[in-house]
Amino acid sequence: MSMHGPFGGGPARGRRGPGGMMMEREKPRDFKGTMIKLIQYLGSYRIAIGIVLVFAVASTIFTIAGPKILGQATTKLFEGVMSQIAGTGTIDFDAIGTIILTTLGLYLLSALFSYVQGWIMASVSMDITYRFRKDIAEKINRMPLRYFDGTNQGEVLSRITNDVDTVSQTLNQSLTQIITSVVSVIGVFIMMLSINWMMTLVALLIVPLSLVITGLVISQSQKYFKQQQDYLGHVNGHVEEMYGGHTVMKAFNGEARSVEKFNFYNDTLYDSAWKSQFLSGLMMPVMGFVGNLGYVAVSILGGWLAIQQAITVGDIQAFIQYVRSFTQPITQLANISNVFQQTAAAAERVFEFLAEPEEVPDTAHPVQLQTVDGDVEFQHVRFGYDPDKIVIKDFSATIAPGQKIAIVGPTGAGKTTMVKLLMRFYDVNSGAILVGGHDVREFSRHDLRRMFAMVLQDTWLYNGSLMENIRYGRPDATDEEVIAAARTAYVDHFIRTLPDGYDMVLNEEASNVSQGQKQLLTIARAILADPKVLILDEATSSVDTRTEVLIQQAMDDLMKGRTSFVIAHRLSTIRNADRILVMQDGDIVEQGQHEELLARGGFYAELYNSQFETVPQAGVLA
Repeated sequence: MSMHGPFGGGPARGRRGPGGMMMEREKPRDFKGTMIKLIQYLGSYRIAIGIVLVFAVASTIFTIAGPKILGQATTKLFEGVMSQIAGTGTIDFDAIGTIILTTLGLYLLSALFSYVQGWIMASVSMDITYRFRKDIAEKINRMPLRYFDGTNQGEVLSRITNDVDTVSQTLNQSLTQIITSVVSVIGVFIMMLSINWMMTLVALLIVPLSLVITGLVISQSQKYFKQQQDYLGHVNGHVEEMYGGHTVMKAFNGEARSVEKFNFYNDTLYDSAWKSQFLSGLMMPVMGFVGNLGYVAVSILGGWLAIQQAITVGDIQAFIQYVRSFTQPITQLANISNVFQQTAAAAERVFEFLAEPEEVPDTAHPVQLQTVDGDVEFQHVRFGYDPDKIVIKDFSATIAPGQKIAIVGPTGAGKTTMVKLLMRFYDVNSGAILVGGHDVREFSRHDLRRMFAMVLQDTWLYNGSLMENIRYGRPDATDEEVIAAARTAYVDHFIRTLPDGYDMVLNEEASNVSQGQKQLLTIARAILADPKVLILDEATSSVDTRTEVLIQQAMDDLMKGRTSFVIAHRLSTIRNADRILVMQDGDIVEQGQHEELLARGGFYAELYNSQFETVPQAGVLA
C-alpha cells in the first residue's frame, strides 16, 4: 500500500520549487549533538583509537624532529664551505653523513608508525560501517509499516549506502589527520620557539588571518553540504522509483514528468554540490597564498638575524620548513572542518533514522497456543491510518474455524485494511481482534504471522531461483514438498517447460516471467506454508479464465479445514463463500450468503448486478 505512484515521491513538506514541485525545507543542523552521538558510537573502539592516537603522535613527532636535525647538516656544510674559502678547514662529511642517516631513520620510523595507525584505523572504520548498516537493517525490521507507507524507498537506501559511506570515509581518512594535524601544530610551534621567538611571532601573524578565512568558508559551505546529502537521497529515490515502475510510467506517457522531476532534483543536487565543493576547494589556494606571505616575512627576518649572527643558516632552512609544516596542518584542519560538516549531515540522517519510532514491542509474556483452530473475532474495531481520518468505524464479526469468509465492497471501503489489522501490520485504535480467543496483541508478531499465509494482488518475488521463491513460504521444506505445492497450484508444468526448470533464476524485477505466472508462484508459496488461516486478496486477478478455474479448484481444496478470508473484486468468484461481509465506508452494511444477499436486493445485489451491466453504475468495484 505504498503512497508512491510511478510519478510520485510520497508526501512532501516545505516550499514549492520549479513546476510546482515540493522542495524540502532546510532543517536546523544539530552539529554538536550529532558529533556527540558519533563519538558515543565510537566508544567501543576506544582502545583501538587510543593505539592509533599514540602511533599518530609518535609518527608526527619523528617527522617534526627531522627538519631541525637536517638543518644541522646544512649548517655543517655552510661552515665547511666558509672554512675552505678562508683556508682554515674542510667540510666534515662524516658528521654530515651521520646527521643525514639519523634523519632518514626518523623518517622511516615515522612512515612505519603512520602505516600501522592507518591499517588499524581502516579496520575500525570498516567495522563501524558494518555496525551502522547492521543497525539500520535491524531497525528496518522493527519499523512499523506506517513509516514505509509514507517514506520514499530511495531515502532509506541512501541512508544505508551514501550516508554510511560518507561517515566511513571521514573516519578512515580524516580522524587520524585531525590527530596528526593538531600534534603537528603544537610540535612545530615548540620547535619554532626553540629556534627564534621573533621569527615565531612573525609566523604566528598568519594564524588569525587563516582562522577568519576558515570561518567564512565554513559558514557558507555548511548549508550546501546538508542540502547536497538531502538531494542525493531524493535523486536516488526518484531513480529507484522510476526504474521499478518504468512500464507504468511509459504506458501513461510519464517520461516528460519523470525527466522534469529528475532534472529538478539533479539540478538542485548539482547546485548544492558545486557550491559546497567550490567553497571547500577555495581553502587550499587561499591558505597557500596566506602561507606564502608568511614565507616572505620569515625569509626577510631570518636573513637579517643571520647577518647579526643571531641564528645559523641551517636554522633558517629548518624554520622555513617548519613554517610550511605549520601552515599545512592548519589548512588541513580547515579542510577537515568542511569534511566534518558533510559527515555531520550524513551522520545526522543516519541517527534520525535510527531514532524513528518503532512498532509497539511484543508483549513480555506472549501467548503460546499448542493448537490453532482458526476462529477469528472482530470486536468493535476502529482504525485510521491518520487518527483524524477513520477508515474502519465499527467493525464486528465472528468467524468460526474452517469458514470461508468473503469481504467485498467498493474501493476504499476498508477491505485490505482489515487484513492488515488481522496480520498486525497496524494496531487498532480501539476495539480488539481475537484469534483463538486471544487478542492478537497478546501474541508475538512472529507467532501470529506464522498462523497465516497471504496471497496478494501485488505479487512479490525476489532475485533467486523458482525453487527458492516457492520455498520462501516454508524455508525447511524439501524439494519434493516444493514440487508438490507447485503441482497443486498448477504451476509445475509451466516450470518444467523452462530451460533450467526449478533452478531458473528470476531477475531483480522478476520480469522474466509473466504477471500471471508470478501469481501462480505466490499461490504455490502459500500452499507450501500450510497455514491455519489463509488470506487471498484478489489472488486470481492476473490469470486467464481457464487458469482461474483451475486455481479456484486448488484454492477450494486448500481452504478445506482452514479459515480463509477472500477479498474479492469479481463477485462471481465468491459465490460459494460460507459468509459474505459487505463493507461500505468502514462498516459492515450486510452479511450473509450469496443467494441470500441477492434476494435481499440491497447494496450487495447492486454491486453484483453492476458488474454484468454494459454501463457501470456508481459503486462498481475497481
